[in-house]
Amino acid sequence: MTSSLLLGDHHVHSTFSDDAVSTIEENVAAAAAAGLAELRLVEHVRADTDWLPGFTAAVAALEVPGGLVVRTGVEAKLLDASGRLDLPPLPPGIDRVLIADHQFPGTDGPWSPGQTSARLADGRLSADGALDLLVSAIVAAVGRHPGNQLAHCFSILPKIGLDEAQLGADRLAAWAAACAVTQTVVEINEKWGCPGPSALRAAHAAGVELVASTDSHVASDVGRYDRVARLIAALDGHEG
Repeated sequence: MTSSLLLGDHHVHSTFSDDAVSTIEENVAAAAAAGLAELRLVEHVRADTDWLPGFTAAVAALEVPGGLVVRTGVEAKLLDASGRLDLPPLPPGIDRVLIADHQFPGTDGPWSPGQTSARLADGRLSADGALDLLVSAIVAAVGRHPGNQLAHCFSILPKIGLDEAQLGADRLAAWAAACAVTQTVVEINEKWGCPGPSALRAAHAAGVELVASTDSHVASDVGRYDRVARLIAALDGHEG
């Protein structure tokens, strides 16, 4: 499993996103230099994003080195407990939606980490309630948008003072089963080091496709894995 997963980078940002510094051309060159076989160029979007046709046209015009497959995607924020995404209409040429827990999916819209932490601190929200809400929102989102990808799943938890270890086997089993049924891909994210070992074991046991990603915002990071390699090695070791 290790060698094949590390030959892809399925979450790479360019200057089309507002917080990245490398062009799509620089990212493609970096992927080729790293010996990757697959690269997914992904950009942050919101419901009012209107530049996606320019992005897809730029990707279509790329000169891609032999042996490298370039795909596309958009990264959209999970908005609330119903699984809504902050997603614009998608033009032809966008291959995949990456569902991201940038904020906490609250009952009435997205809650910032600070707002969620305050609810936990003053008792309006229990830890178990927060974990149930997050997992049910992800399950709802993959049901509404099947066949896509979870970006840095559970990265919101440390931002609100919780930990993946608190999810427990039942929640992880429900999460993994929903991903399997909806053919949702789960990325192992270098930047955030998530999902962790227990979640990855649950996903793998359920038959969920796993991919590696750097979540790169600069070309020098494309295809460069440390945390992901260790998470995959731990998964391989557990299977052995």
